[in-house]
Amino acid sequence: MTKDTPNGELTLRLQARPADMNVNGDIFGGWVLSQMDIAAGILARETAKGRVTTVAVDAMKFIRPVKMGDILCVYTRLERIGTSSMAVGIEAWVLRSVIGEHEKVTEGTFTFVAIDEDGRPRPVRAE
Repeated sequence: MTKDTPNGELTLRLQARPADMNVNGDIFGGWVLSQMDIAAGILARETAKGRVTTVAVDAMKFIRPVKMGDILCVYTRLERIGTSSMAVGIEAWVLRSVIGEHEKVTEGTFTFVAIDEDGRPRPVRAE
C-alpha cells in the first residue's frame, strides 16, 4: 500500500523521452533505476561533502509503470550514516500528464561510500 505523499526531499524532476520507452510503451525500469541512483548520489555527495560511489542497491521495489509523458519526481532521505557509508531511502513518484494524478511508482534503499580522490573509502563528514 502506498501513502498519499512522498517521504523525503524532492531531489530530481524530469520527463522521460521516447528513447527511454520499451516495446510495451512503458519506460524502462533501468532508466528509472538510473534516475534514482543520480538523485540518491546528490544527497550522498552533499552529506559526505565530497566524492561518493554507489556500492549497493539494498532494496528496490517497482510498484507501477512509468508511462510516456509522465513527470518523474525522485525524493530522497538519509536513513543511516556509518563511518564511511550512508544509506539513502528513495521514492520515485510520477505526475500523470493525462489525468494529473500523483502516485508512487518505485522505492528503494541505496548504500553509498564516501571516497577520496584515489577512490579509497574515507570518513563521511556529516554535520
